[in-house]
Amino acid sequence: MTVQDETAGPMTTEAGAPVADNQNSQTAGAGGPVLVQDQHLLEKLAHFNRERIPERIVHARGAGAYGKFTVTADVTKYTRAKFLSEIGKETEVFLRFSTVAGNLGAADAVRDPRGFALKFYTEEGNYDLVGNNTPVFFIKDAIKFPDFIHTQKRDPYTGSQEPDNVFDFWGLSPESTHQVTWLFGDRGIPASYRHMDGFGSHTFQWTNEAGEVFWVKYHFKTDQGIKNLTAQEAEVLAGKDPDSHQRDLREAIERGEYPTWTAYVQIMPAAEAANYRFNPFDLTKVWPHEDYPMIEFGKLELNRNPRNIFAEVEQSIFSPHHFVPGIGPSPDKMLQGRLFAYGDAHRYRVGINADLLPVNEPKATKARSYGRDGVMYDGRHGGAKNYEPNSFGAPTETGRALWQPLPVSGTTEERPAPSHAEDDDFVQAGNLYRLMSEDEKARLIDNLANAIAGVSRDDIAQRAIENFRKADPDYGKRLEAAVQALRG
Repeated sequence: MTVQDETAGPMTTEAGAPVADNQNSQTAGAGGPVLVQDQHLLEKLAHFNRERIPERIVHARGAGAYGKFTVTADVTKYTRAKFLSEIGKETEVFLRFSTVAGNLGAADAVRDPRGFALKFYTEEGNYDLVGNNTPVFFIKDAIKFPDFIHTQKRDPYTGSQEPDNVFDFWGLSPESTHQVTWLFGDRGIPASYRHMDGFGSHTFQWTNEAGEVFWVKYHFKTDQGIKNLTAQEAEVLAGKDPDSHQRDLREAIERGEYPTWTAYVQIMPAAEAANYRFNPFDLTKVWPHEDYPMIEFGKLELNRNPRNIFAEVEQSIFSPHHFVPGIGPSPDKMLQGRLFAYGDAHRYRVGINADLLPVNEPKATKARSYGRDGVMYDGRHGGAKNYEPNSFGAPTETGRALWQPLPVSGTTEERPAPSHAEDDDFVQAGNLYRLMSEDEKARLIDNLANAIAGVSRDDIAQRAIENFRKADPDYGKRLEAAVQALRG
């Protein structure tokens, strides 16, 4: 499919002047040197040198699409968010899928978590739900995030991703055992972005009109069905078609086969959090469905492709701190770190006025802030006052918080999150392993064994294996035997 240029007509310079010749540069005589007065040539070369912006440090490789979110159930007793206020209400969305560790030119069909970043263009401003295709993550505290990502990226000496670094960190961070079991299981390589689930992953706060607080977890279940690739299938596909997932999404929407997801939420009354058997704010844990069943509340549909990948996918920004009234954060220590890190990353990567780009700006209401100037500022505020409070009728504060405050006590110091009755780093990983069929277990063991076999030091490999043994004795025993067989 070819997207037609809507600006047909004579070619111009960036300043709008007509271009006489775009095939030949100006020279001093027929065979002489190029002239510095050829500003069309210099403008083209200078623009080309500056066309790229820094890629995302994580989630660099991605694809996106627009669509709509439709409310299918009444959740007003839990949240006062207006975009969820009535059954049938529709809200425009933009969803960006991504891998985590690969750079911008990496292949899609790789073993890696997938980002699931969803922007709701609500009448109360943008709400960003920045999650993954897994309900848990490798670590529970943002202070470990830079170290974790360094292990997934290229080694400073070899320039390659090193199994030693990956499994050394995971072995020394036993809380990762649950997510690693997800990653090396069948769902570690989705067949496409359309055939995987999405999760908010973190715990979030919902607040109703009465000020009652509920803790929630989001689930988006694919209506296309779960489809995955084996390690062998992915290896072939990544080589043949590095753009496989991006291409699949784009072509499905072009065919009118709009992918959909059914949205569910788990809801925990705030009073139950303190004594719940797991820490409900620990990103390495799930809430078992028998404790808090999934409640359907919406339908997500993607139905429009971006017209320009750079403008709309690469320059799209998502931040977990983009909340709307009735929705807010939780004490999840990973989420708390992300509230700062994502916005700061985009201010560096795209620029201080990234929120003014069409893909990022609110749709139903314009931002009415006192932020001014900076790179690419478009002067949209005219000559309006740039301070508050003022006496000129400019925007004022509402006096009503978006979410409910939380009581706190104690001293300020570095400390782990509170431990609950059944909290440890292995119980849920073991539960996940025991839920798998025998074939699924066999593939999990094979995938992990092939990865651990690449570790050069026996102590690092053994420490990693021991974490899986603590999750389930059979898990560790079979993995150790498989690694030993590969190593001879």
